[in-house]
Amino acid sequence: MIYNQLGQPIGPAVAGWTPPVRPPDTPMLGRFCRVEPLDLKRHAADLYAANRTDADERMWTYLAYGPFDSLDRYVATMEQLSSAGDPFFHAIVDSATEKAVGVASYLRIDLPNGVIEVGHIAYSPLLQRTPAATEAMYLMMQRVFTLGYRRYEWKCDALNAPSRAAAQRLGFSFEGVFRQATVYKGRNRNTAWYAIIDQEWPALQAAFVRWLDPANFDDAGRQRLRLSDLTASVVKQNG
Repeated sequence: MIYNQLGQPIGPAVAGWTPPVRPPDTPMLGRFCRVEPLDLKRHAADLYAANRTDADERMWTYLAYGPFDSLDRYVATMEQLSSAGDPFFHAIVDSATEKAVGVASYLRIDLPNGVIEVGHIAYSPLLQRTPAATEAMYLMMQRVFTLGYRRYEWKCDALNAPSRAAAQRLGFSFEGVFRQATVYKGRNRNTAWYAIIDQEWPALQAAFVRWLDPANFDDAGRQRLRLSDLTASVVKQNG
């Protein structure tokens, strides 16, 4: 424990702290996918078509917008959401088809404190439960910590069990629930908070590299090792 001259406990000094820069607008390249800044002129039609493969529109339940009954409405909403640059939306492009099949964003970019969140994750059925889905999250995480951010956040509706499970699988630690945090689509949202901090990144990076290694997949593309088993030792609290 560290104490100040008044005998009060205080946090440790952050020696040599230099705030990071905003994530650049350059693509992040993986084996299964490419994550690049959203360009609606290039990506919107592919994204809308991919999203339409979700026949029961399940992917929109826990997002504050959607589903969309036309490409024009999808484009108009995405233009509005992305116009300020925060959220900073990215398209996830399948390397095999060169089609955009999902989006994710950086948001609440807090440079002075080195904190950034990942959110607005809208994975179409063409991306869900694929190696590219995991690789996209790894690429975004890798960029953040390479730039020197101290904290990477994931927040979701506390009732969104798939999102909560995904956060833990990816190595985010549960930090609690903010009750009645927001209202969206006329509903209350209690928000579950998760985060990864910089000192956890080296072990998580090793886990992702091991999981994404071609040797981890059999001839049918099935994983040999589960990512959740590789990241479990880093997660400080489950929830």
